[in-house]
Amino acid sequence: MIVAERKPFDEIFANAGKHHKVLLLGCGTCVTVCMAGGQKETGVLASQLRLASREKGVDLEVTEHTITRQCDAEFFDDTTSRLVEESDAVISMGCGVGVQFCSDRYPNKTVYPALNTEFFGATLEQGVWTERCAGCGQCIVDKFGGICPVARCSKSLLNGPCGGSADGRCEINPDVDCAWQKIYDHMETLGRVDELEEIQPLKDWSHNRDGGPRTVRKEDVRL
Repeated sequence: MIVAERKPFDEIFANAGKHHKVLLLGCGTCVTVCMAGGQKETGVLASQLRLASREKGVDLEVTEHTITRQCDAEFFDDTTSRLVEESDAVISMGCGVGVQFCSDRYPNKTVYPALNTEFFGATLEQGVWTERCAGCGQCIVDKFGGICPVARCSKSLLNGPCGGSADGRCEINPDVDCAWQKIYDHMETLGRVDELEEIQPLKDWSHNRDGGPRTVRKEDVRL
């Protein structure tokens, strides 16, 4: 899941204050799960913007609306399009993908991000998310017992630990588990430690950002 956090309120208010009428557009998928941009968070931010505008004497009208996903055209229904067109600008509570998709869909409207998109992550416990994937485009976790050294090792090392960790903790951040300690322990549990002796080649980053933004096409489902 994509994990995001809300931007500082002052930054959001500064953008909103450039306009008379703004649409605060929530997203009902990833950012709802991480409690950053769903219907509830959209309502809270809308109330804060209204209160701040009254306190500061800013002429600002805020409309709030949440759709299922901001990264999929089918969820931008007639109601959403009408609300966008009636507004001077849109403040997106979606991830960075949602912000850009919304901007592409409504090129005559300024779309501001209300969130900072952080990473692809998993839920550790209520209110705690942690990075698990870097979206490198060439998954290699099968070689490391299902643990990704690219995303979870602070140095993205592919051939063993750096030697700076202590007591299973990363030297960069002692609050973080050493990914390679976890890889070794898990491979030992699986009886596969000997596989770690295989030297891994340099990461092929051509599957990541080389050549510009990536596109995935499934010809069997295209219209």
